[in-house]
Amino acid sequence: MSNDTTKITLLGLGAMGTAVARAWLAAGHELTVWNRTASRAEPLAAEGATVAASAAEAVAASPLVVACLLDDASVAEALADADLNGKDLVNITTGTPEQARGRATWAVARGARYLDGGIMAVPPMIGVPESGAYVFYSGSGALFEERREALAVPAGTRYVGEDPGSASLHDVALLSAMTGMFGGIAHAFALMRDSGVPPTEFAGPLVEFLTGMTGYAHGVAAQLESGDYTLGVTSNLAMMVQANATLLRTAEDQGVSAELVSPFMALMERRLAGGHPDEGTTGVIDLLKR
Repeated sequence: MSNDTTKITLLGLGAMGTAVARAWLAAGHELTVWNRTASRAEPLAAEGATVAASAAEAVAASPLVVACLLDDASVAEALADADLNGKDLVNITTGTPEQARGRATWAVARGARYLDGGIMAVPPMIGVPESGAYVFYSGSGALFEERREALAVPAGTRYVGEDPGSASLHDVALLSAMTGMFGGIAHAFALMRDSGVPPTEFAGPLVEFLTGMTGYAHGVAAQLESGDYTLGVTSNLAMMVQANATLLRTAEDQGVSAELVSPFMALMERRLAGGHPDEGTTGVIDLLKR
């Protein structure tokens, strides 16, 4: 296992891969790149990267190999003919936790150490320390510690355990929460669409309110850990289910579909019907587990 911390190979030069490559080049790393569409590598070659003719050639050039490809199948295809023996493979390709675990087993069987990553950023945030960008990493703790400095160049690092699937799980969980928030924002703007209030004017109080409500997550966490779903509840389930009727009636009056919010409301009603009027909404989580 080479201890050379300056040489890095990067496979994949989409928008994210290119941003990551530029961050390493700016930091003085000796970077070898490969991309299926070779023309995408030309700008990076002009900036100092070495362009490999094949993924196998790129892998051979560096002890640290980073994959930033389309999906798990793309990783398998790109590395099919590569010699991974003695390599450190860091896979920041978006995938599922089970895919990460399978890819880790596959990599170790071929003589590599493996680390999976979930990028919590968009390309313009990469290489910008003040942007708040970071990457969840999981898998080989020894690999993470040895390569931590290089991995921290494009974005901050957060190691979340030896289970290779943990980074992907953290990634998907946060993105799922974001998706729910986007749904709520879309519903709110739909309600206001014909009100005469400019959307840019409404955005201010919307962001202010949502920001103030984010502490809700800490309350849910405390209830889950204690097992007491009434802990710290100020608006109980009975009260919220009753209030939901007003939300739904308003949507109907405004000519807005409730399809973005009604599934969660239906779960709240089920939990209430199960005899939990004094809880908050944490019990809905139990209904989601299959």
